[in-house]
This record gives sequence, C-alpha cells and structure tokens, in this order.
Amino acid sequence: MDYYKILGVDKTADSAAIKKAYRKLAMKYHPDKTAGDKAAEEKFKQANEAYAVLSDPEKRKEYDTYGSSGFSQRYSQEDIFRGSDLGSILREFGMNFGGGFSQSGGAGSPFESFFSQSSGQGHDRGRGFQQQAAKGQDMIMELWVTLEEVASGTERTLSLAHLNDRVSVKIPPGIESGKKLRVTGKGGPSPMGGPAGDLFLKINVQPHALFKQDGATLIHEKQIPFSQAALGTKVAIPTLEGKELTVKIPAGTQSGGRLRLKDKGLPQGPKGPRGDLMVKIHIEVPKELSAEQEELLKELQKTGL
Repeated sequence: MDYYKILGVDKTADSAAIKKAYRKLAMKYHPDKTAGDKAAEEKFKQANEAYAVLSDPEKRKEYDTYGSSGFSQRYSQEDIFRGSDLGSILREFGMNFGGGFSQSGGAGSPFESFFSQSSGQGHDRGRGFQQQAAKGQDMIMELWVTLEEVASGTERTLSLAHLNDRVSVKIPPGIESGKKLRVTGKGGPSPMGGPAGDLFLKINVQPHALFKQDGATLIHEKQIPFSQAALGTKVAIPTLEGKELTVKIPAGTQSGGRLRLKDKGLPQGPKGPRGDLMVKIHIEVPKELSAEQEELLKELQKTGL
C-alpha cells in the first residue's frame, strides 16, 4: 500500500501538508457522507491508515526505510493506529468513529472495527462502524539469527507448536536486534470465530567470534607487535563472507587506532547501502622475551624507544 499515493502527497511533504491532505479525504469519504458506498468506505479506511503512519515521524521513517511490505511485517494494525490523532481531527468536523476511538488501542479502535454503515433504516444512518468478531491474541516468539544471516538475508522454517504447523519466514538483510517480523494469522485463534491473531518474531542477533556490531558497522579487533606498529606492515583481515582482505597498517599506528574498510559492514535495511568494517588496532606487549629480544630492546631503550 502506497501511503503517499493514497493521500496524494509527495514523499517530501511536511506534516502540515499530510494533515491537510487527510482532512480533505476524511471530509469526502467519511461514512456519514457516503452511506452505503463501499468504494468510498474503502478509501476512507486507506486514508486513515496512511495518515496514522505518515503523521508519526518514527513510523514514517520505518515505512520509508523498509517499504510497504517490510513495514507491514513490523507493525500490526494496533501498532499503526496507536497514538494517532485521527479522532481529534474528525471531531473537528463533528464526526467520530462511532464505536469509541481510543488513541492507545483496545476495543472500539480502528483496527478492531470495519467502516461499514449499519442497516439501511434512516435512524441508523451515520451511527458509526460495526465491530467485527474479536481477533485472536497476537503472540511473540524470539528468533536468533547470525551476523552472516543479517548480512545476506535468509529464510527460516519454524515449527509452531501451538498450531501443530510449520511456516517459512523470510528474514530481510539488515535486520536489527529488537525488530519484529509479523506472520499474519499464525497467532492465537479467535474465541468468537473471528480472524486468528498474528505471530511476531522478535529478532536477536547472536554474538560473533570475530566481529562486534554497531548498527550497520562491524568492528574487528586486530593485535600486532610493537615493531609492526612502529614500522608499518600488512595484515589479513577476515570478512563476514569468509574471505580475507590484505590491509596496510601505516607506520606509527597507535594502539586503539582504527582503519575503515568501506562497504564491508552490514546492510542498512533491505535495500540500503552497506556499512563499514572498522579494524581496531591493539599493540601486543609480550609477557616473556628471549635473551636476544631483551638485549635488542635494551639497545633500543638507549636510543629513546
């Protein structure tokens, strides 16, 4: 669903333009004005959802980053409408959601109602939205992924004990710990014959033996002897793809110094560019020295090193 197209605004539109566009559509397609018109009813539903997302800076950022399909995996209908000011805008026009609009979700909120008029009798016209049979309970399951899977994306087949079923789930590249993927209709069953709830997979990224993660940036720590740090050298650095890159360490590199390998980190979202691989240098101090090494170091010490 293209929210910008629904509201008729550009992707660069500011909050005032988005609100103005929504007001215009709400006035035009509200069921109080279009009783019995199913096409208008659908347009009103779409306008509400589009405004609820684009009027919220965080939701809009997620939508712009992951696109429609990626966004819908991360946000349930309840998440979309939570915190929305749809009710206050419609009240300005003397309109309402009929069943009782709740900013924090719950019974009577837009994601639990459908926008249809009641029976055709005149006294029922414009009464509001009839409530659907209650949806089943949403469920949350933790899913651990590797950094390699974050880099390339993957597909997992999961066994769902509560449904005695299996489901395949695509994990997009660049997924972050704490993000949730939605699997529609794989949550708890409805107690009243309504739609099943959704299953949300909370992503956890496993620790890696060679890399630490900082957003889309990977950090690899490399130890080198003092002589190599002082004189400069070349070292082999691993990548997530299992390859090795030869990297030049400049003479005079200090302990804690960093080298940046561009585009060798993690993707910034499913379609975003890759981050960088940072090589953090540590200078080794030997715990034991051979007799020859000790004599050489004593001679260097005399020179001020």
